[in-house]
Amino acid sequence: MKILTVDIGTGTQDIFLYDSNLDIENGFKLVLPSPTMMVHRRLKQSLPSRTPILLSGHQMGGGPSAWAIEEYARAGIPVYMTSSAATTINDELEKVEAMGIRIVGEEEVKGLRSKVESLELKDFDFELISRTFNDYGVSLDDLSAIAVAVFDHGNAPAGVSDRQFRFDYLDERIKAKNSLSAFAYLSNDVPNIMTRLQSVVDSAGELPCPLVVMDTAPAAVLGAGFDPFVAQRKQKIVCNVGNFHTLAFRLGEKGIEGVFEHHTGEIDLPKLESLIRKLADGSLKHEDVFNDMGHGALMYTDEVFEFGKDDFDIVVTGPRRSMFRNADDGRQTMDNGQSSIVNGRLRPYFAVPFGDMMIAGCFGLLAATAEILPGLGEAIQRSLRGEGGRGVAPWDAG
Repeated sequence: MKILTVDIGTGTQDIFLYDSNLDIENGFKLVLPSPTMMVHRRLKQSLPSRTPILLSGHQMGGGPSAWAIEEYARAGIPVYMTSSAATTINDELEKVEAMGIRIVGEEEVKGLRSKVESLELKDFDFELISRTFNDYGVSLDDLSAIAVAVFDHGNAPAGVSDRQFRFDYLDERIKAKNSLSAFAYLSNDVPNIMTRLQSVVDSAGELPCPLVVMDTAPAAVLGAGFDPFVAQRKQKIVCNVGNFHTLAFRLGEKGIEGVFEHHTGEIDLPKLESLIRKLADGSLKHEDVFNDMGHGALMYTDEVFEFGKDDFDIVVTGPRRSMFRNADDGRQTMDNGQSSIVNGRLRPYFAVPFGDMMIAGCFGLLAATAEILPGLGEAIQRSLRGEGGRGVAPWDAG
C-alpha cells in the first residue's frame, strides 16, 4: 500500500511517499520549493521584460506569489486574472481590481492566451509530482490515497476579520471533535467556507485514489508527536514555528486543552515564551493574541500545566524553530536526558519524528488519513508504531 503525502508551506512543499512494505524511515521523500515560491520566482524573472501576464487556475497560497503579482501591477504591466485565481490575493475581488488587476472571464482568456505570458495557479500539482517520481523510476499509479496539507484562513464574510473567522472555525472543529485530526477531511466533505482546501480538491482533478486534505499546523503538531520522546508524554505543549504562522497546542489525555496562533513576523522569543506560559497556566485570553495582530487563542481548561516535571518543557517543530535555539544555547538536551534552565527560559525539545523534522506534517497527514479512511488505518498505525516493514525495497517493488 502506498500513500502520497504533501505538506505545502510558504517556503517548501514537503513530500513523503509512504509504503507499508518498508520501514517508514526508508520511504522516499522530497523537499522542494513551495508553489507560491515557484510563482514568485517565475514573475520575478519576467518582470524586467514587462511582458503582460495572465493568471488562471485556482486560489493558492498567497504571501510570495501575491507580493510578486502586486509588484507586477504596481509597475504598470498589464495583469489579467480569472476570478478563481484572483482570490489568491483577496476573496473580495473589487479589492483586487483596485490594485490595477483586471478580472477576466473565460471568453477573454481564450483571446488573451496568444498575446500574454500565461501561468496557472494551484497549490497541488499531482502531474508534476508524479513526473518527478517517475523520472526516478517510481510510479504513482498504484496509490491507495493522497493526503495534502495547506493553511486556510477560510472565506470570511465582508467586514469580518479573517483572523477572527479562522479562530471561530478552530473553536467549532475542536468542540465537534477534540482531536488534531478534526482538521482533516475527505475531499467530498470539505466545508464550503474553507476555500483554499476546496481549491486543492478542485485543482487535483481526476485522481487514481481518495484525497484527504488538512490544515498544515495541526498536521505538523500531530506528526511531531511520533518522536519517541514526545510520544511518552501524556500531557505536552507543542509549538510549530512556521515561516508565516506560529501555533502552539496544549495537549492532554482528553485531547486539545488550549491553542494559540500568531504571525511569526510579529513575535520574538520572549513574547512567544510569555504566550506559552499563559497557555500553560490557563490564563491565556483570545485578546492577548488577537490585539497583538495575531490570530487568537482558545482555552478549554483552567488547570495548570506544570513545567519542570520532565526533561523538557515544550516540544518545538517547524522551519523557524531556530528561534528557540537561544533558549538553551543550541543544545539538544535529550542525549543524556538532562537540561538546565538558562536565564529562566523554557527548555525546548526539537522533535525529530522518524529522524526528519521537515516532513513532520507528512507523518501527521498519514495519521489523519488512518482515521479518515479506516480501511487503511491498521497498516498505517502499525508503521507509525515502528512495526513491520523492511529495511529496503525488494527488487520487484514498484
